[in-house]
Amino acid sequence: MRTEPSPGSLPAREHLPAGNAGTPVLDVVIPVYNEEKDLQPCVRRLHEHLARTFPYAFRITIADNASADATPLVAARLEAEIGEVRSFRLEQKGRGRALRTVWSASDAPVLAYMDVDLSTDLNALLPLVAPLISGHSDLAIGSRLARSSRVVRGAKREFISRTYNLILRGSLQARFSDAQCGFKAIRREVAHVLLPLVEDTGWFFDTEMLVLAERAGLRIHEVPVDWVDDPDSTVHLVKTATDDLLGVWRVGRALATGSLPLDRLARPFGDDPRDRELTGVPTGLARQLVGFCVVGALSTLFYLLLYSGFRTFTGSQFANALALLVSAVANTAANRRLTFGVRGRERAMQHQAQGLVVFGIGLALTSGSLAALNAATTEPAHSTELAVLIAANLAATVLRFLLFRAWVFPDRGDDSASTVVASHSPASPVYATATDSPYDSSPYGNAPYDNRTWGDATMQMQPVRPNDHDSRDAR
Repeated sequence: MRTEPSPGSLPAREHLPAGNAGTPVLDVVIPVYNEEKDLQPCVRRLHEHLARTFPYAFRITIADNASADATPLVAARLEAEIGEVRSFRLEQKGRGRALRTVWSASDAPVLAYMDVDLSTDLNALLPLVAPLISGHSDLAIGSRLARSSRVVRGAKREFISRTYNLILRGSLQARFSDAQCGFKAIRREVAHVLLPLVEDTGWFFDTEMLVLAERAGLRIHEVPVDWVDDPDSTVHLVKTATDDLLGVWRVGRALATGSLPLDRLARPFGDDPRDRELTGVPTGLARQLVGFCVVGALSTLFYLLLYSGFRTFTGSQFANALALLVSAVANTAANRRLTFGVRGRERAMQHQAQGLVVFGIGLALTSGSLAALNAATTEPAHSTELAVLIAANLAATVLRFLLFRAWVFPDRGDDSASTVVASHSPASPVYATATDSPYDSSPYGNAPYDNRTWGDATMQMQPVRPNDHDSRDAR
């Protein structure tokens, strides 16, 4: 049974209806900058492919990033000649800016984009958008790094691409394989909530969007693609790589401080039996157990090393108490951050104080075990002492987890979620519900496009940023 979505959350994914013949289900955006030569053959080839193979109504939108050549004239001519083609012009550069502007205004339920050079084989387009149409996934990306992909490109681009994705995996814990392939799609309701959180307006736009979506728990579908490098690409590799690394740092810092309201991207439980809420099963228990066991194993090793060191110059009881005290402070701090996901300094001292109470219980168990051992034998071997302490610590560990979960770090998910939603002011670009979004009043409506000039529409969608001007060349 499907549960009702909470305020600010996304609706449950559902299979899109076929709809009327004139209503586009898919809007494919082609961002261009000074592409007067490649634009016409690209659009005609894409249109022919969609008309022949795509079972739903579609639209092709040309997003012109302030081109200085004849690109706007070519786009206008294509719009006049082909009924499914529309064109927009922005007066500022930036691929991310173009995608955000057109996607935010589009009325199609599935939004996609591809590069004008058509490096990606178009046979991957239907597999790309099918999971979004069916309701299976939230985003879909083409991957040139999948094992079954067939890619033709130079060694330098291959090295840069793989190195960049390794950096994302190591720094932002990204699990998707290819961040920068110019072949992606997203469901419209996801885009309207996700795009206001994405700051970049250039080439890092893709990466930032995917990282935030993945951290929010959205489902990203990957499609292996056949891809041939464009030798005439105008991408400035060094400049783009530098800006991407700065973007990685910015997003990583925002995720570490918890400043992004990713709770707004939560999905309600669906029809999958694995998603149904079961009574009596605490949420997040499996993940917390794994984190607690890892921290506990390291803490036990740390404790034993401390005990062995202290035991060389003091008695067993004092060595045990001192080793437990030092390891308990480290254990509480590690579990606070890694196991229970508590960030910041708020209530840190309270948590340490409660952790010391738990430490006292563990001290009583281990000290009692040592006292019983000393009562049983006058001079126990050091190995025997360690064995007794390990057994006592195992019992104390189980009790420590229960006390941490129920008393020191109780689940406050409902409180924190309501606090986050309530903290947004009316002037904030993050809206409390989907109906509050300014994107619902689409300039498309049910009328056809007209060839108009768009200013920097992203300025109305984003918080004020003094440096929100992209000087890079972008298509």
